[in-house]
Amino acid sequence: MAKLYGYAGKLLRVDLTNERITDEKFDEETARKYLGGTGLGAKYLYDEVPAGVGWSDEANRLIMTSGPLGGTSVGGSGTVSVVTKGALTDGASATQTNGFFGAFLRFAGYDGIILQGKAKRWLYLYVHDGRAELKDASHLLGKDTWETADLVKSELGQTERQMSVASIGPAGENLVKFASIFVDKGHTASHNGSGAVMGSKKLKAIAVARGKASPAVKDKDALSTIAKQFRDNIVNDPVAREGIYRWGTLKMLAERTKARDGVVPVKNYTTTIFDIEPEKLEKFGGAYIRSHFEPKPNPCWGCWMHHCHMITITEGPFKGYVGEEPEYEGLAAFGPVIGVTDATAAIFLSNEIDRLGMDCNETGWLIGLVMECYEKGLITREETDQLELNWGNYRAANELARRIARRQGFGDVLAEGVMRAAQRIGRGATEFAIHTMKGNTPRGHDHRTRWPMLFDTCVSQMSTDEGYSMLEPKDAGLAIKPSIGANNSPEDTVGWNVQAKGAVQFEDCLGVCRFTTRTDLKLLAEAVSAATGWDLSAGEALTVGKRIVNLFRVFNIRHGHTAEMDAPSPRYGSTPVDGPAKDRSIMPHWDELRSRYYELMGWDKETGKPLPDTLRNFGLDYAIPELWKR
Repeated sequence: MAKLYGYAGKLLRVDLTNERITDEKFDEETARKYLGGTGLGAKYLYDEVPAGVGWSDEANRLIMTSGPLGGTSVGGSGTVSVVTKGALTDGASATQTNGFFGAFLRFAGYDGIILQGKAKRWLYLYVHDGRAELKDASHLLGKDTWETADLVKSELGQTERQMSVASIGPAGENLVKFASIFVDKGHTASHNGSGAVMGSKKLKAIAVARGKASPAVKDKDALSTIAKQFRDNIVNDPVAREGIYRWGTLKMLAERTKARDGVVPVKNYTTTIFDIEPEKLEKFGGAYIRSHFEPKPNPCWGCWMHHCHMITITEGPFKGYVGEEPEYEGLAAFGPVIGVTDATAAIFLSNEIDRLGMDCNETGWLIGLVMECYEKGLITREETDQLELNWGNYRAANELARRIARRQGFGDVLAEGVMRAAQRIGRGATEFAIHTMKGNTPRGHDHRTRWPMLFDTCVSQMSTDEGYSMLEPKDAGLAIKPSIGANNSPEDTVGWNVQAKGAVQFEDCLGVCRFTTRTDLKLLAEAVSAATGWDLSAGEALTVGKRIVNLFRVFNIRHGHTAEMDAPSPRYGSTPVDGPAKDRSIMPHWDELRSRYYELMGWDKETGKPLPDTLRNFGLDYAIPELWKR
């Protein structure tokens, strides 16, 4: 057999029911067709999770995979993709997390892990030196994600940079439907309840020690040159250098608020204007946080960006609190979404929700829904277990989050996620809930001013945005740039989603962070070619990505998803009452947009089922009989 460059060529299969661990090889044909990361995850999920298997069933799979660039000289190549059948949509879920896990998994001799079954007792998995073992985790129950990581490393005699730990917090243990898996403390595989799936399998953590195995790269010098090009493309771009390179996403909330472009989500979409005093808004800004809160760099594997930091809050009600510098979405979720104007409180809440093991976006939308219902008198203090959930009450929000993570009292209702919680609250709450009709919530933006992103989130097969990211048309040979605000158009909405589809999925196969690569398809394809020895073009890269989109689509139809679920909830698709998109709504165009999108994707215009010829074109012939039964 020819040498497989760029891969270990081996997956770790863990049968938790029988506590049996085996190695499983894959060949070059499989590697090139699905690449790694999300691609391999999609293949194994489709192959092994038939109709009728629910998200918490033993037969569900939880798949964590790196890719051919994982642990290489490409910056930020510690990324791992997590694929499963998710708790919120009961459909496919693909989400990525950064840190060190993906790189260390490759250094331990594996490209990925497939978890199946359900343990009879709480366990954690220890991967090291080309082998793995299951260990008792009873002493870790109730511990938050930070505590779990520290305890596991101490128990195994490892330090921060010698071991990467993926864990769930109390939310995952209690099967909160938006529980997440947290890696190296603050990095999260956050969408569609991956942490709930891990909790349903009674697996508290996965610890991977940094080994000495490293997949052979075909042309190391070429790959190093390309890695430098990724860096130069950002450093030599004045906008990128003073943006994502220097600040990560830290500046976005203050800048967007000042711009009043309608992108910042405010008080559960009741307005697009974050009404905050200038001196308070300044404290949400990157310059203030970095200059006042004692930042210490805490980068991911091989990353040269000035992005992740540990900070100490030096003022306000949480003075002395040590946590991670929040991302934009954490600041948005626990700032404007719930009406909090104290930046230190938003930073505190962002970290506490991470430690409890919950997705910040879903948690923010959920608390925003509850606060709106409370303000409107739809729920009372008696029903909230005596919590006064007015806009901006961050102490009540913190206590509510703790009760949600442990399914205590009213928290048990909310632990089902925004869509189901609104249904259980009743009294018109479903009109205020922000979610897709599949059951997942959007990222932390007001998408009503960004039609391409709203549409993308709703038609996505992955439980999060599927087509839009850092992608720039010039990097991918694409023609359309998404429009925002008053310039939204139905034509651009469909055009962008069709032409960009597949780019993000391809990148999510590779084990790298898109902040460092900006989804530059041409350069990414060259990097994969240098690692593997293949002659992979940008065109083939998009084909791989579109193959994944179609395979997830077939999987979701297998599990009961319909065209009617490719839509927003009433509030998510509502008409803004102010801001640049005031009185403009995407909804009058929705049915036509969806039908046109299906047609251009090669799907049936009415049902959204990928047509047989489309499946053949992407090498998915094996999916045709199930989808098109005669």
